[in-house]
Amino acid sequence: MNPSRRFLLLLAAASALISPALLAQAPAGDAPAPASELTLEECIARALRRNFDLEIQRYGPQIAKDSIEIARDGFVPVLSVTTSRSETKDAATTLSPGVASASNSTRLGVTQQFYSGTTVSVSSQLDRSRIDPAVTALNPAYDADLTVSVRQQLLKGFGTDANKAAVNRARIGFDKANLDYKVVALNIIQSTENAYYNVVFAREQFEVRKFSLALAERLFDEAKTRRDTGVATDLDVLQAEVGVANARRGVLLAQQSVKDTEQQLLALIGQFELETQLGAARFKELDGSVPLFASSYNMAKQTQPDYLSAQAGVEQAKLDVTAAKSNSKPSLSVGGAVGLNGHRGSSSDAINDAFDNTNHSWQVDLSFTYPLGQVGDKARLRQSLAVLSQSQTRLRQIEQNIELEVRSAVRAVETNLESVKISAQARELSEKQYELEKAKFDAGLSTSYRVLQVQNDLENARVAELQSKVSLRTSLAALHRLEGSSFQRYGVNLP
Repeated sequence: MNPSRRFLLLLAAASALISPALLAQAPAGDAPAPASELTLEECIARALRRNFDLEIQRYGPQIAKDSIEIARDGFVPVLSVTTSRSETKDAATTLSPGVASASNSTRLGVTQQFYSGTTVSVSSQLDRSRIDPAVTALNPAYDADLTVSVRQQLLKGFGTDANKAAVNRARIGFDKANLDYKVVALNIIQSTENAYYNVVFAREQFEVRKFSLALAERLFDEAKTRRDTGVATDLDVLQAEVGVANARRGVLLAQQSVKDTEQQLLALIGQFELETQLGAARFKELDGSVPLFASSYNMAKQTQPDYLSAQAGVEQAKLDVTAAKSNSKPSLSVGGAVGLNGHRGSSSDAINDAFDNTNHSWQVDLSFTYPLGQVGDKARLRQSLAVLSQSQTRLRQIEQNIELEVRSAVRAVETNLESVKISAQARELSEKQYELEKAKFDAGLSTSYRVLQVQNDLENARVAELQSKVSLRTSLAALHRLEGSSFQRYGVNLP
């Protein structure tokens, strides 16, 4: 048996393995024409409203904002109220009469810590005591006092830089959380662009496969007619039949790709909407301009959230070093207190007496503590300095990576712009070659096998042209992601 005929018979046997139901589905692969157009801008807007990743990331700034209030918690006034009552009773004996005493005490105070390292407390106390039988002139007796105390840290915990470090760190954390939110939003925009263009590619490829199937079926019908007239052989018919089977398989695979890409896009722009019918999609027209590295690189350094977030991380590390340096110092503080007090037989008289400068008291103290060796504090300072150096090195690394990635992205755009032109020329050439080979077949100067080969070349050229268009647009999406310019390009205003 002729080797070529044996090869074709094997192809025919392989095509026979395709189930009749599968073959029957291929011509019915026509997807219902979408009623309205689905623009890329609409997809991005829907993704920013309904995407799961972005919805999860929205909680980040809320959590970070509350961290600011938590850091401020130590510097808000603290109100304290304490009250107590006590009673004592001694039973009478032959040597002493029984004595019963009772006392009530209430203290009200307010304490405020300031960022300078100063703590101010103001408190007032009212005591009532009674002894039965009475042994003093005042029974019951009321004691009232008003005390103001101030304590200032002189080393550890001194100054606004050290005491506001936690608050400032939380504020930077809030800004960083917003930047991280923008990072996720930019990633979603880029992913949506890629998914949208994949849908366009899959649908266009589906149309190419259907067109190829139509050509294969027409060739098959012509081969049978030519065989019946004695111009062609059974081998030509078998070749054309195998071509139809392969074209049907290509249609089925293209139809599957359409469904997969559509659902991937739906998963990005909605939640549990995988059965939603998407409208018509198309490639967005481009102006063909070549991006400049210098402008893209400068824009990336100024607006890219990843880079700005890394800068914020360095600032946080600097604040941690400031706090660690303060904590590594010995604790030295000076304090003072001034008190006014009154002692009378009624509460009002006691309070009035307290505000009389006749009865007063004061004190001054100095406190010093120093953990021997300060092993932990010194280790924390070294640790914070190492983290700062690490953050600064990471920032420089990110800066270099941005330069590298922008250069690569600009080259990719330049290459894909040329690739689109070249693939269009290749497709035009394949169309002319197919027309020539088909004319030769119609004149009896070629075989169906040769026509199928040229037809397959035409199909691949059309798919390659589509792929070059997708590659160009995805490379532009990657460049815009690096620049951080996607928000401006699509008019996105994040909350």
